[in-house]
Amino acid sequence: MRVTLCHLDKERTLTDPIDAVRLTADLIRCPSVTPEEGGALVLLQTLLEGAGFECHRVDRAGTPNLFARWGRKGAARTFGFNGHTDVVPVGDGGAWSRDPFGGEIVDGWLWGRGATDMKSGVAAFAAAAVDFVRATPPDGAIVLTITGDEEGPGTDGTVALLDWMAAEGEAMSVCLVGEPTCPERMGDMMKIGRRGSMNAQIVAQGVQGHSAYPHRAKNPLHALVRLLDRIASESLDHGTEHFDASTLAVTSVDTGNTATNVIPARARAALNIRFNDAHSSASLTDWLKAEAVKVGAETGVGFTVEVQVSGESFLTPPGDFVRLVAGAVAAETAVEPVLSTSGGTSDARFVKDHCPVVEFGLVGKTMHQVDERVEVAQIAQLKAIYARILQDYFA
Repeated sequence: MRVTLCHLDKERTLTDPIDAVRLTADLIRCPSVTPEEGGALVLLQTLLEGAGFECHRVDRAGTPNLFARWGRKGAARTFGFNGHTDVVPVGDGGAWSRDPFGGEIVDGWLWGRGATDMKSGVAAFAAAAVDFVRATPPDGAIVLTITGDEEGPGTDGTVALLDWMAAEGEAMSVCLVGEPTCPERMGDMMKIGRRGSMNAQIVAQGVQGHSAYPHRAKNPLHALVRLLDRIASESLDHGTEHFDASTLAVTSVDTGNTATNVIPARARAALNIRFNDAHSSASLTDWLKAEAVKVGAETGVGFTVEVQVSGESFLTPPGDFVRLVAGAVAAETAVEPVLSTSGGTSDARFVKDHCPVVEFGLVGKTMHQVDERVEVAQIAQLKAIYARILQDYFA
């Protein structure tokens, strides 16, 4: 059985500044592969309650979640941080150069699963928040929402926290998600929005027959390929003010047919659309279904289209909050961050329905990889950025 060292730094007194690097290492030693809590939220709750935060476990459907607030509920100015302690599986453990749950520091790098995505971000904002309320108690409140289900389905993580907050009368005025956002160096990018994402399953129903007598069958593959070519060749848009052009990618075509002399009765395809604020998932679903109806009328093959939406596109327009975060990043890194909406989805897609939200975190080059690791100096720098954001927000 594996023995995991998942604990608070025993050498630190209650009044010392929180070492975000050591806290990250402690969190890495918690094997919190989705949906396991692994001790990570217990560790954070102990730290935060010791600093005067009111904490609640908001677990739902087996998903571990932690809510923490310093200050008065309902304060007019409440700054929120959001992040996750769950991590993706390590994959081939034998391919790692270091123990993926060892939290080792070697030659200025901290190694382990979650070092980049995103136990470092959680450690940095927890450390910054604790130090800030001890040194300069603000006129307002600070809220931390930390989930164990960002890398999983996402249905009972940040969504559950936001549902609980609504029921309990808790609220954030603004929120910063600590996901890795920088492509190459610290400070070079922050996220002010995200594209929407949706998956579609298209099933073509034809009539099975002998491949030597195609006129006696209705080939669903021919019809499906025609439909896929039509929608994949369509230019959805040319981008908008803050977003790149929307994209559509066919990800699978399958019949399950192993016979070379049989025209199958059914074929299916899968596709993914990443879309900007020129569209909604509803408008794109209507478009897919309309194109399927057209091809069905041309070929006599029936189509069904089923859609699963991961999130709608959203934007936090450049304004006071965006400028505050960008200014803190520039002050600590001497780099002006690009205001981006690129990349995949994050839990910011849920937070945006609650309050204005932006994302800023570490360089994400090694996230989800074998030998995930982060430069120790980046963690300390990230804590300093979050601390400056808090100082500037409550100034």
